[in-house]
Amino acid sequence: MSELINNREISIPEQNRRQEMLKEIIKELHAGKSVEEVKARFAEAVGDVTVAEISAMEHSLMTEEGIPVSEVQRLCSVHTAIFKGSIEEIHRSSKPEEQPGHPVHTFKLENREIERLVNFRLELHAGKFLKQDSEEIIFKLLEDLSLLLDLDKHYSRKENLLFPYLEKYGIYGPTKVMWGVDDGIRSMIKEAKAMLSSYKGEKEEIGTRLEQIIQEVNEMIFKEENILLPMALDKLTEDEWVKIARESDEIGFCLTSPEQEWVPERAAEPEGASAEEQASGTAPQGFIRFETGLLSLHQLETLMNHLPVDLTFIDENDVVRYFSHGKERIFARTKAVIGRTVQNCHPPQSVHVVEKLLEDFKAGRKDAEDFWINIKDKFIYIRYFAVRDEAGRYMGTLEFTQNIAPIRALEGQKRILSEV
Repeated sequence: MSELINNREISIPEQNRRQEMLKEIIKELHAGKSVEEVKARFAEAVGDVTVAEISAMEHSLMTEEGIPVSEVQRLCSVHTAIFKGSIEEIHRSSKPEEQPGHPVHTFKLENREIERLVNFRLELHAGKFLKQDSEEIIFKLLEDLSLLLDLDKHYSRKENLLFPYLEKYGIYGPTKVMWGVDDGIRSMIKEAKAMLSSYKGEKEEIGTRLEQIIQEVNEMIFKEENILLPMALDKLTEDEWVKIARESDEIGFCLTSPEQEWVPERAAEPEGASAEEQASGTAPQGFIRFETGLLSLHQLETLMNHLPVDLTFIDENDVVRYFSHGKERIFARTKAVIGRTVQNCHPPQSVHVVEKLLEDFKAGRKDAEDFWINIKDKFIYIRYFAVRDEAGRYMGTLEFTQNIAPIRALEGQKRILSEV
């Protein structure tokens, strides 16, 4: 795989010139100029752009120019309209994305299903709704939107599996922008569902929201397939794609699933031990001596994964170091988050809450904080604890998450064993 996204030779001064021009054009959009006003100058001055330049531009706008993530998110749809016709074709000697089971192949497979849903079913039913807002067509729209919410799995795999690897290569701008847009799409779908569920005759407003959902979902598909996925193919190693493929099942798939398991010509060795050691059961065990006992690593890990709660630990530098891996986790976690800062594990819109909590823990103003939320039939109790050593020094934060709906439903008392 080439180390360059495009196979042309561009000098450093030329790259810098093009980058500056891209930034100036986006800043003009930020200042209020229309897409049409900028298009001609863009085509004349810049010509074809590469995926790498788009990535560098977004990162530079946030880090060097000080434009907030929220502003770049707003501009994202605008500059996509400009970039759409000018992103150069990427030529590769091999195309992993065409191999069934490869994560990129699966992302694209899902996108085709999403396109069919929004551009055929949802658009058709939205058009009928604007003509006649009958109960039957409202029910069909609710069904379409419920199906479309399945894209949460598509977005979650992107955010929790793909983004961490891109960030390891120093690519932050596109991931922050895209995560924010993903959350916006999720919210729009939920809001449209809520309005239809308690319909009060606001037909035009709902029609506008449905049109916006269709547009934003299609724009996101374009951004994934022409910016994000080509950039990831250029950066990630085969071993990293293997890890993503292996962990994708834990989050799930959207509207479809991989046709088969992806087995590359050269797969990664299993982590922690050789294939021979794992097959024979001779991988090193190790023991940990506690003040109150002694456990093997296998016993300790099994014990932690049997707790009826989800645990996540971040260290004093806000880096995720561990999470328990029970049978039914409440919130998805993948091994890709290990070594990632907790700020990059949350949507941009909620990072300020995380940072304020950690700031209070580190300053000693708080030792714990609790939250509780409803998710379908679950009542989720989320607790955060500042972890301190014997001298009171801050060592990190423990997140403790539990579905307490069954506990809240308890009444009376129980003193005998349950029937088998």
